Amino acid sequence: MTALLEISRLNSWYGSSQALFNVDLTVDNGEVVALMGRNGMGKSTLIKSICQLLGRWEGEMRFEGIDLSGMPSHEAARLGLGLVPEGRRCFPNLTVYENCIASACPGPWQFKTVCDLFPRLHERHNQSANTLSGGEQQMLALARALCTNPKLLLLDEATEGLAPNIRLEIWQALGKLKETGLSILLVDKSLSEISTIADRAVILKRGEVAWTGDLSGLSREQQSQMLGL
Repeated sequence: MTALLEISRLNSWYGSSQALFNVDLTVDNGEVVALMGRNGMGKSTLIKSICQLLGRWEGEMRFEGIDLSGMPSHEAARLGLGLVPEGRRCFPNLTVYENCIASACPGPWQFKTVCDLFPRLHERHNQSANTLSGGEQQMLALARALCTNPKLLLLDEATEGLAPNIRLEIWQALGKLKETGLSILLVDKSLSEISTIADRAVILKRGEVAWTGDLSGLSREQQSQMLGL
């Protein structure tokens, strides 16, 4: 059976500097895969490569069997790639509601259903995004991606720098999304929280896949060497 996302021998560059080296990665339908590693190891580069946001890459990337090579980012998004980018990047002068409907696509995830997931977005539906707290903006970025009704949700640093209560709310929401069968590729540093929802993990080191498998099989020595824990 074909995986939802198939990446083989991926090499990516920023200008003349190579950042990824022969990366292989798959995400199956309904699977949650954690993408981990120390800072600067290539996690965000891989996410950007998948979403066609880097100018140069080589190798093979297929989404539902469709070759992503040479495809503009907006066309890749229309295939069903939903990105929650690092730094959130909400539209600052649009309201919460306007952010969610700006790129919405038909499907079960609409403004009402994302507000069921994050009730405080309903409370702030008329507020501009730039008036929200960092945690609320992260909820909005996730809600905006869900409103595109993606087949694969990609989250880059989903809970970095957020208050503990907001982190908990977002992890609970991700758990609910997993229960719906949504495929997720998730970048985060919290091993304890990722372990509750990830089916397996891929760890990058200096732009290469250093380890892959069930996180329960990751030794303390490996945690220290590859994650800095």
